[in-house]
Amino acid sequence: MKVIITGGTGMIGKGVLLECLDSDIVSEVLAIGRKSLNIDHKKLKELIISNFEDYSTIEKELLGYDACFYCLGISSAGMKEDAYHKITYSYTLALAKALYKINPGILFTYISGAGTDSSEKGSSMWARVKGKTENDLLKIGFKQAVMFRPGIIIPERGIRSGTKSYQLMYDNFMWLIKIIRLFWPESIVTTTAIGKAMIRLLNTKSSKTILDPKDILALSAQIKNSND
Repeated sequence: MKVIITGGTGMIGKGVLLECLDSDIVSEVLAIGRKSLNIDHKKLKELIISNFEDYSTIEKELLGYDACFYCLGISSAGMKEDAYHKITYSYTLALAKALYKINPGILFTYISGAGTDSSEKGSSMWARVKGKTENDLLKIGFKQAVMFRPGIIIPERGIRSGTKSYQLMYDNFMWLIKIIRLFWPESIVTTTAIGKAMIRLLNTKSSKTILDPKDILALSAQIKNSND
């Protein structure tokens, strides 16, 4: 299977990327981003772009892929809604529509967040924008589109968050996250689990379009024992 990944320099995207590079199911990875990942791997190809809202001139380079694991995202902290909307909504829908145009059968997964507002009417700016993004992705018509709402995430394999406030939390409060995980194991996922869950969707159809942490963990566990 050949997959496209966005956000490969970010915490979640890098976790998904590493799992794809290690997986026997994935034969090729096309990483789309603004800068190089600086990773040398026989499976990895890179597409460096500056315009995330128009793919019309590079459609040929997007042909032949089985899935897009969309992990590009940004913290809403300190951002105005129009700027957050552009990165979270406009960038996502631009690639999704471009891929649907050339391959409507492609799997499209999207990293959203716990607490996303599907009504698009709540008081939380980020939750409204994420909700609209999810809703409009599901309306495009993909054979399979799945929204991931992971909640608390533990980075693994040496991955660090590019958001300073998040990394500060990991550096100082990982002990607390581990305690929460001990008592409520299905409330917390890892970057590894997210990657494995997305890979599992390459060979199975999810009964849900929106996955919570429990769903993500269940999918990731299947990949360990799957002979697909």
